Amino acid sequence: MKAIVYTEYGPPDVLQLKEVEKPTPKEKQILVKVHAASVNALDYRRFEKLSLLGRLMGRVVIKAINKVLGADVAGTVEAVGSNVTEFKPGDEVFGVAPGSFAEYVANGASKFALKPANVSFAEAAAVPVAAFTALQGLRDKGHIQVGQKVLIDGASGGVGIFAVQIAKAYGAEVTAVCSTRNLAMARSIGADHVIDYKQEDFTKNGQHYDLILAVNGHHPLLHYRRALSPNGICVVAGGAMSQVVRAMLLGPLVSKLGNKKIGFQGIATTPKNDLLVIKELLETGKIAPIIDRCYPLHQTVEAIRYLVEEHAQGKVVITARNNDKT
Repeated sequence: MKAIVYTEYGPPDVLQLKEVEKPTPKEKQILVKVHAASVNALDYRRFEKLSLLGRLMGRVVIKAINKVLGADVAGTVEAVGSNVTEFKPGDEVFGVAPGSFAEYVANGASKFALKPANVSFAEAAAVPVAAFTALQGLRDKGHIQVGQKVLIDGASGGVGIFAVQIAKAYGAEVTAVCSTRNLAMARSIGADHVIDYKQEDFTKNGQHYDLILAVNGHHPLLHYRRALSPNGICVVAGGAMSQVVRAMLLGPLVSKLGNKKIGFQGIATTPKNDLLVIKELLETGKIAPIIDRCYPLHQTVEAIRYLVEEHAQGKVVITARNNDKT
């Protein structure tokens, strides 16, 4: 089968479309014929030779070289392992599987759910990792509550778009921070208030929030703290590597200065229960993916370059089958 493989450290240009062995599902796995996958930051950042993230990941990165790229996936079940009863060949599924930039992928059945009928394969593939990150950042780290004032910093990216919608689903009053070109989109997905970060610094306008999710933040931690209400929580879930490191190392110290907390949302976990929560949100229309562009598998380099250089509005999707469009 064909797959996208990183053969060395470097920019997206080092990716290669190669023939690799088609996986065989183990007893608790399913084999999925990939219709679509989507690009996430970690799909490329961990391979940047000089990046701090690459140095921190060390052996994990080295082991990943010469393996197929990708995580989000949607497709059709091709075969099931001997201990799998939940799925059968022909089922349409979505979920997470390492190596999804390929024609076929295998992973544990617990990492998949039936694809909602009201979304396409491309739309379903755009959801898992970004929605997991948003859900776990808001619910598990941020302890979101009905009626809270919640601010999403970086509301127009893959995670931010889901964060706005999930916060609304939890009954919060949501403020979205994004660039000028994305203000209308933020309103369209339910944001109660929008702030153009090019025109206004929300950490200096005197407003306070019960929960801040910094998806693509660049403000110093103390500035985020200043924008919090008493007992408020700021969760850093992305941004520049320097911002992530500060949140990891200094967040606990800043949190000791009073009753305002700074936390860090690391790489999202992928429990089946959370995937089912996300599935229900999709089925009920409480969340909907926004896809900026779709690229065929052989143009994965261009897809990743677009995501990195053009600041995609929503998700960038890789389609492995010619008839899979949004």
